[in-house]
Amino acid sequence: MWEQDVAFWIIALAMAAASIGVVRSRNIVHAALFLVVVLAGAAALYILLVAEFVAWVQVLIYIGAVVILFLFGIMLTRAPMGGEPGQLDNDQRWGAAVVALFVLGVLVALLVDAFGGKNIHFTDALVEQGKTGTVGDTLFRQYLVPFEVVSMLLLGALVGAVVLARRD
Repeated sequence: MWEQDVAFWIIALAMAAASIGVVRSRNIVHAALFLVVVLAGAAALYILLVAEFVAWVQVLIYIGAVVILFLFGIMLTRAPMGGEPGQLDNDQRWGAAVVALFVLGVLVALLVDAFGGKNIHFTDALVEQGKTGTVGDTLFRQYLVPFEVVSMLLLGALVGAVVLARRD
């Protein structure tokens, strides 16, 4: 069981470093590539949780579609790839730090309240929830409308990027 803990911490540290890279990168393409590392780490965490289907959906949908959509949007709109160091700064750092610490405190309080002192063991019922049939049944019976709304949102974003990049 310690191997799973070591793998979790390695993946979590890689995701934390890449997420810092997303917000600190001055090049927008590099930020999108750091985002790929974060999303791949999330897929690896799903594999550690014995949810292989959700991991592959994470790879196919988020890495394969959303990040590619971001990159196409960046390239089609001819967004600036970098800038002067002082140009990307503002006076909202302290406010952002206070909000981030507040959100961290809320998340820690929620997790301690939900799981504090409990050991979580994988049972057959938990493994059954991560199987393809169970996830597909839940997705297409209970969450069909939100699934379709998200697909329309992504289609709208793609059409919007093409319209913005179009020359009149």
